[in-house]
Amino acid sequence: MSQRKPIAILAADVPPRARQSYAPEPFASLLSAGRIKHTLGDLFGLTNFGVNITRIRPRGVTALRHAHTKQDEFIYVIEGRPTLVTNEGRTQLAAGMCAGFPAGTGDAHQLVNETDEDVLYLEVGDRTPGDEVTYPDDDLRAEFVDGVFRFTHKDGTPY
Repeated sequence: MSQRKPIAILAADVPPRARQSYAPEPFASLLSAGRIKHTLGDLFGLTNFGVNITRIRPRGVTALRHAHTKQDEFIYVIEGRPTLVTNEGRTQLAAGMCAGFPAGTGDAHQLVNETDEDVLYLEVGDRTPGDEVTYPDDDLRAEFVDGVFRFTHKDGTPY
């Protein structure tokens, strides 16, 4: 018997993702300490794209600075004042602002919470097979294989 999907739900009622980061150590601990991710799209059985609502604690980060080869990403700030870090530099964001990151540009990005208040934002990204992720500031790369990201060092050796 299949589990019944909800028709609608308050986003605040969706429990946090059990595992906050799928990255290997030491990166997982860094990311898990600074954010709380709620996977909204999975709750409805969405498979072509992901929708998450994420809270970044003060001094936390959303992700390591990264760029996708095939995955588009979009963010919308609900509350707080995160700093968007890209190849172009730093941009202060505020509630109501949004940003998009087209696949294949090589423009690595991340959100950083440098304030004493929480940041809450919505993120949307597709799940294109064969996506590869580069992390210019860290010895890490990822490939999207069979629906999951597989992480290696930049030289290809596994973690």
